[in-house]
Amino acid sequence: MVTIRSSQKLFTLDEVARLTGIGGDNILNVARAKHLGFISRVAEAAGEQAEQWLFTAADVMILNVLNPRREQQA
Repeated sequence: MVTIRSSQKLFTLDEVARLTGIGGDNILNVARAKHLGFISRVAEAAGEQAEQWLFTAADVMILNVLNPRREQQA
């Protein structure tokens, strides 16, 4: 189960990976296939434009349902 703060509206790729336990490459593959998340152009400190994937809380929940966290086997 994923627990998120109700005040947080957007999540970065790293945050989604940490919350769901899904690898970044797998998240991007599913996001592209299922049309989840969006690319935001972020201004870097050096003045260059960078692309960053952002996800809504609903996107995080959908990703979690599509790829449930694997329980650690002892």
